Amino acid sequence: MLQVKVRNLDAQETGTIDLAEEVFGLPARSDLLQRMVVYQLAKRQAGTHKTKTYGEVAGSTAKIYKQKGTGRARHGAKRAPQFRGGGKAFGPVVRSHAIDLNKKVRKLALKTALSVKQQEGKLIVLDEARLTEAKTKALVKKLGGLGLTSVLFIDGHELDVNFSRAAQNIPLVDVLPEQGANVYDILRRDMLVLTRAAVASLEARLK
Repeated sequence: MLQVKVRNLDAQETGTIDLAEEVFGLPARSDLLQRMVVYQLAKRQAGTHKTKTYGEVAGSTAKIYKQKGTGRARHGAKRAPQFRGGGKAFGPVVRSHAIDLNKKVRKLALKTALSVKQQEGKLIVLDEARLTEAKTKALVKKLGGLGLTSVLFIDGHELDVNFSRAAQNIPLVDVLPEQGANVYDILRRDMLVLTRAAVASLEARLK
């Protein structure tokens, strides 16, 4: 087990917590993390790009002039791709950009991302992420005390409304419930902050 100090939002130590090695103590695997990030970004790509093909543009299918005798090139309908206003040859169509990635690989990638933050000393465990009122100024002050600028907070199943609202206006600060924990968001911020509830939920899910 990995023993880590637990703090509160006022940067005071309130105890320790044991982290499961099978979730927070795995070796770094950049290949796994790269595959998972590509998977996530490809999956969220809209894929709504579209151009009209030969069969979709408006216009007659009539031959524009006779085949022989004009001295000009042979042509059929005006809708052909080489004409202005014609259909696009092999243009983009509406499709999904998602790629397949085995569920075991996705699970291992998330555990690896958590382990990397732990190994780099960029993992902080908080008692809880709660505020008495949704004041951005108050949260900025507390983040300064903890030395946090670029950070992802992961809480338990339910987020504290005041905390998440206060964090909305702060650049480079994200807040997610434990079920939303993902590799891309963990890696895109410098520090990772988990609450006790988040640690318990993640370990139960990933062990």
